[in-house]
Amino acid sequence: MEAPRHWRLKKQRYSLTGEVCPHCSAKIFPPRDVCPECGQEAKTAFQFSGKGEVFSYTTINDAPSGYQEQAPYAVALVKLNEGPIVTAQLTDLGAEPVRIGMPVEMVTRRIKDDGNERGVILYGYKFRPVIAGPR
Repeated sequence: MEAPRHWRLKKQRYSLTGEVCPHCSAKIFPPRDVCPECGQEAKTAFQFSGKGEVFSYTTINDAPSGYQEQAPYAVALVKLNEGPIVTAQLTDLGAEPVRIGMPVEMVTRRIKDDGNERGVILYGYKFRPVIAGPR
């Protein structure tokens, strides 16, 4: 994704800001102007908790251009506690194996840079296993 588009989407990419439909209460992510559930206008901002669970996952071994240094890495469909399913890279896995139903939480991390020492670094959401214990 090019840098200007990334900055236009920073609310959803940095903090999982979506929408809630004022007509049917559906939670929507990414934001849309029309509710996919009832077809009515939906422009009310909604802040997702960033908590969810792994719905499905795969491991990327042959990464696309700009992501080779991260390979291999896990990408998951994460079902948010509020309902929507998002696609995201999993991070901070350590030795823990990924599993369906694994509780995860959103974190903001580096997505990629343009490869230039003075270039743009793009950040966005990823998910990590929920850390047990007090914070």
